[in-house]
Amino acid sequence: MKIEKQRHCLDVSASNLSGSRFDDVNMSGFRIQNALMAGWNIDDANFSGLVIDNANLSGLRVTNANLAGAAISNCMLDGMTIDGTDVQAMLQLYKSQVQADKS
Repeated sequence: MKIEKQRHCLDVSASNLSGSRFDDVNMSGFRIQNALMAGWNIDDANFSGLVIDNANLSGLRVTNANLAGAAISNCMLDGMTIDGTDVQAMLQLYKSQVQADKS
């Protein structure tokens, strides 16, 4: 099915949309819930204000992205790296330095 140049709100449930393509679309206010999205490839997208909650992002790769103001909290960080640096080790070192500075 091809939907082109439409301005309608879609309400899709219990559907298989694998292989679908979205190009040059405004998805402001878009909500995805209880979805399998393994293998997605997102390129040249604006996600400012995006909220991701209770999601499995293992294997996620973020490159050439503006992460200014991004916040990560209450997350499993096993094996996560930033520019090749182990995030857990970096946080542990930072926390020990903060404790040492307080002493």
